[in-house]
Amino acid sequence: MSKPGPFNAKPLSVLLSDVFSDAYAKQGFAARELVTRWADIAGAEIAAHSEPLKMQWPRPVEGQPQEPATLVLRVEGPMALEIQHSSDVILQRVNRFFGWSAVGRLALRQAPLSRRNRPVPRRAPDPKSVAKVAETLSAVEDEELRAALARLGAAIKRN
Repeated sequence: MSKPGPFNAKPLSVLLSDVFSDAYAKQGFAARELVTRWADIAGAEIAAHSEPLKMQWPRPVEGQPQEPATLVLRVEGPMALEIQHSSDVILQRVNRFFGWSAVGRLALRQAPLSRRNRPVPRRAPDPKSVAKVAETLSAVEDEELRAALARLGAAIKRN
């Protein structure tokens, strides 16, 4: 009687990665992170009332640089005007996430959001752990930078 070999279970996200990548690519998203991390990118207030639907890329013209895309957002009716006024901030945040000017304008579609659960705001790291990390950053001279790095370090340790 022989022993069975080692069993390596794979996470469901790994098995379905190609399926999701294809679905997001059909909507113009090069990476699914814009959809899955929308609350981190746009901010909790904006993400609570909007979600990215698709990115519309203009057809490339031979010899011309690629034009930026249009990000289509689904927005709950009453918040559409507020989000339209925040469009410059949203564009800056999205382009900062991509690292280049990928999105040039927003298009809003008023409709109920497909998800009903609201994004849960992340709680701040424990002040004691922030202080402990800050003690190790004595070489950083800028006080604001040291505080930001201490919060980041404490949040990483927490996760």
